[in-house]
Amino acid sequence: MLKISELSVFYRDLQALKDISLTVKKGEIVSVIGSNAAGKSSLLNAISKIIRSISGHIDFLGERMDRLLSHQIVEKGIVQIPEGRKIFYPMTVLENLILGSYLKSAKRMREKNLGEVLALFPVLEERKNQVAGTLSGGEQQMLAIGRGMMSNPKLLMLDEPSLGLSPLLVNQIFNVTKEINQRGTTILLVEQNVVQALSLADRAYVLENGRIVLEGPGKNLLSDKRVQTAYLAM
Repeated sequence: MLKISELSVFYRDLQALKDISLTVKKGEIVSVIGSNAAGKSSLLNAISKIIRSISGHIDFLGERMDRLLSHQIVEKGIVQIPEGRKIFYPMTVLENLILGSYLKSAKRMREKNLGEVLALFPVLEERKNQVAGTLSGGEQQMLAIGRGMMSNPKLLMLDEPSLGLSPLLVNQIFNVTKEINQRGTTILLVEQNVVQALSLADRAYVLENGRIVLEGPGKNLLSDKRVQTAYLAM
């Protein structure tokens, strides 16, 4: 579904990613783990074309993406849930969700998608007329994911969805991620919670200093001595 070949990302003179190659197959959950500043968010931002200084190839469903603009990437079916949620705080929950369906194709399915999102996140149904900025951190993350789902993504990219959440809410977010995948949406997950990310993933990649140093089935990496030493203090 997604094929990245020799991707490099630059911030002026600083190279954040160095010849990254990875694939995501239809129906998979693929996790990318790594420490802070390893290049995880840069990877997603390059796919979404938020970062323009890139080299290499990004192909999605057989079509080259790295020459397109950000809004064209979304139109092709790639949706990113950014780190820090980035919801519209002064607007209501319902207004945030409706904004997620601005694409012509999504507008036609707005009512259906809204019903599915509110069923997936019952707390958003309860708070749909509440100002988004007054939600808890976990509720805001649910809103950010729900807003992304309103655009009918084929590939949903999640950037640190567990950041700043309590263990209970972290479990809820990952359970919802699994359910979204089971409903047919492919997932590319960037996450520092190594245990959750690898337990959930069909396959995973480990990023260090802008390079992929390990890859394989998620549960295999979870038992890998190098991963345990570097990220689990074992």
